[in-house]
Amino acid sequence: MKCRHCGSELQLPMVDLGSAPPSNAYLTAETLHAPEKWFPLRVLVCEQCWLAQTEDFAQADELFDAEYAYFSGFSSSWLQHSEAYVEKVAERFQLDDRSHVVEVAANDGYLLQYVKARGVPCTGVEPTASTAAAARAKGIPVIEEFFGEALACRLVQDGAGADLTAANNVLAHVPDINDFVSGFTHLLKPRGVATFEFPHLQRLVAENQFDTIYHEHFSYLSLSAVERIFARNGLRVFDVEELPTHGGSLRVYAQRSDQGAHPISAAVAALLEQERQAGMLSADYYASFQARTNRVKDDFLGFLLQARRDGRRVAAYGAAAKGNTLMNYAGIRPDLIPFVVDRNPAKQGKFMPGSRIPILGEEVLQQEKPDFILILPWNLREEIMAQLDYARSWGARFVTVVPELRIA
Repeated sequence: MKCRHCGSELQLPMVDLGSAPPSNAYLTAETLHAPEKWFPLRVLVCEQCWLAQTEDFAQADELFDAEYAYFSGFSSSWLQHSEAYVEKVAERFQLDDRSHVVEVAANDGYLLQYVKARGVPCTGVEPTASTAAAARAKGIPVIEEFFGEALACRLVQDGAGADLTAANNVLAHVPDINDFVSGFTHLLKPRGVATFEFPHLQRLVAENQFDTIYHEHFSYLSLSAVERIFARNGLRVFDVEELPTHGGSLRVYAQRSDQGAHPISAAVAALLEQERQAGMLSADYYASFQARTNRVKDDFLGFLLQARRDGRRVAAYGAAAKGNTLMNYAGIRPDLIPFVVDRNPAKQGKFMPGSRIPILGEEVLQQEKPDFILILPWNLREEIMAQLDYARSWGARFVTVVPELRIA
């Protein structure tokens, strides 16, 4: 396989998670009786541009189809994060009713609803029909296509160039990362700003976040790799922030390389040096990740087997994509975890891909009163523990697996 950015031959392995179906390919009662597509799940690192990336097996249209069931708006903490972002960028870049904001991967309108509320014209780009419909229901105009250079040029021709673009947790999701990034260069007005948020590879490696690896994530990103990719495709990074979201993310600010409206922040050089000092530009940095991943998986499986021996019941909360990676790598089936609870009605009544564990509404917790509640989206641990605090009344305890097995 060749690097999807620079074309170099990939030979440095980072982790091999065996095989799994796409993490958002939830099963219905009908499809439960049909075979599933499983794809190898292996990450390699390019030793030329240091982009970590999955091997190419699944196509984007197989991963992000009309039944795509991830809706951003079901997390209150993520909504708060998005509202704070809109307030910050609106003030910093003086957005008003003469501006135009474009969000790529607008999902269910979780972010653009706050842009719209400020009276700033906005457009969403969202290829999945289910989430695009939810955004339109909020009164947000949505283009239901995959983003790239061609769509960006059409928008500019239609007079819809952007003063600000937002792309949260999507840069990792695109197979043709060069075409995707080039699209922002074409879409931005001369003084326009593009912001991107994505999980930071340094945190993924340091904190054993192997469950954030799944087929929908084609790339795993450091600032060092992103700066190279942006430079090749006409963007210049001028600021960066470290965020606590999704287990540790970066928010990168970029402008067109042919413009210099925004001065380069010292934070950019500081974070690049931090990555260099950590060793991220060397093969040794990735050498121990497989062994640490295996240890976390083994501890998790050992906990579930011991709970069954002791007659204790374990339920899971949050039918998240990262949970599917964990379940399938550990080989978990309904005999160890009989159900997963999720607040999203689009997931309820379906089954987890691979493990085929049923997804139920939250009321089942009160009915079944499990001894342990495994929180699969561990990045929302505090939010979910507060939401489910009532479960402590029957003695339930909360479990997270990443970065290590933790029972509270």
